[in-house]
Amino acid sequence: MRVLVTGGAGFIGNHLALRLVKDGHEVVVVDNVNDYYDLALKEARLAQLPRGVVFRKVDISDFSALQQVFAEDGPFDKVAHLAAQAGVRYSIENPHVYALSNYVGTQNILECAKQYGAPHVVYASTSSVYGDTTEMPFREDARADKPVSIYAASKRSGELVAYAYHDLFDIAVTALRFFTVYGPWGRPDMAPYLFTDAIAKGTPLNLYNHGDMRRDFTYVDDIVDGFVRALNKPNGYQIYNLGCGTPVVVKDFLGMLEDALGKKAQVVVVPMQPGDVTDTFADITKARTELGYEPQTHITEGVGHFVQWYREFYGSV
Repeated sequence: MRVLVTGGAGFIGNHLALRLVKDGHEVVVVDNVNDYYDLALKEARLAQLPRGVVFRKVDISDFSALQQVFAEDGPFDKVAHLAAQAGVRYSIENPHVYALSNYVGTQNILECAKQYGAPHVVYASTSSVYGDTTEMPFREDARADKPVSIYAASKRSGELVAYAYHDLFDIAVTALRFFTVYGPWGRPDMAPYLFTDAIAKGTPLNLYNHGDMRRDFTYVDDIVDGFVRALNKPNGYQIYNLGCGTPVVVKDFLGMLEDALGKKAQVVVVPMQPGDVTDTFADITKARTELGYEPQTHITEGVGHFVQWYREFYGSV
C-alpha cells in the first residue's frame, strides 16, 4: 500500500511510519515540526526514517499545501491521520491552536481524501473524549458529549466531522481512541517522561492529587499494532478503544520508574489541574473482537524499555 502518515515526526506517528516501512509499504510523512516541545527530539525521530520515505514539512491546516501533497505524492491507499496539537493543559492556555490543527486540519485531511480518492482514513483520537464519566470501563458507545478540556473537544469534533464525510461521501473512517500511550521516544510533556527526567536529574516533580489517579497506560508498540490492524480493516465508520485494559495508579507507576532508575523521586504534591480526570479505563472488547487487537506489553516491561531508551538517548543516569 501507499500510505500517508500525518504527524510522522510525533511520538506515535513516527513509530507507525517505521512499522509500515518494515511491513513493506510505501510511506509519505507529513509534519509541520512545530516547537510545542523539543525540536531536537522530533528531528531525531525523523532521522530514523529510512531512505525512500518521502517527508513533507506541511501544516495540515494549510489546505493548499496539503492538496499539493495529495496531488504530487499520491494517490494514497490509506491515510493514517495522527497530526494534531496535543496536550490537555496547553489547550486551556492556547485554545485557538487546537481549532486550527485538530478541527480544521482534520477536515482538510478528509476533504483531500474525498477530492483525491483516498478510500480509508484512520484517525487518531483520544480517551479524553469520555470526559469525567464515572462509568467504567469506557465503552465506545458511551456518550462523549461533555469534554472537560479544549483538547478533548477538538478531538471529538474530529470524530464527528469524520462521520459526516463517511456518510456524505462514502469514505471509510476508523477513529482510534488512544489511552495514555508511553514508550521510547515519548513526548516530553507527558508523565512518564516528566517523572523519569526529574528522577534522573534529581529535581522535584509535581505529583497531582497525591498520585491517586488511575491511567490505562498503553505501550506504544501495542498502539501501533492496533493502528495497523485498523488500517487493514476498513469497515464503514467505526470507533475503537486502544488501551491496555488494566489501569495503574499513578503513584504506583512512579514507583516503577523509581525502581527502574534506582533512584527516588523528590515529590511535590499539587492539586489536580483543570482538564484532568481521575480515572481512565479502556474496554477493549470491540477492538479485540473485530480487529484481533491484544496488548502484549506488561507495564513493568514497558517502563523498562522507556528508561533504557531515555538513558541511551540522553546519555545519563
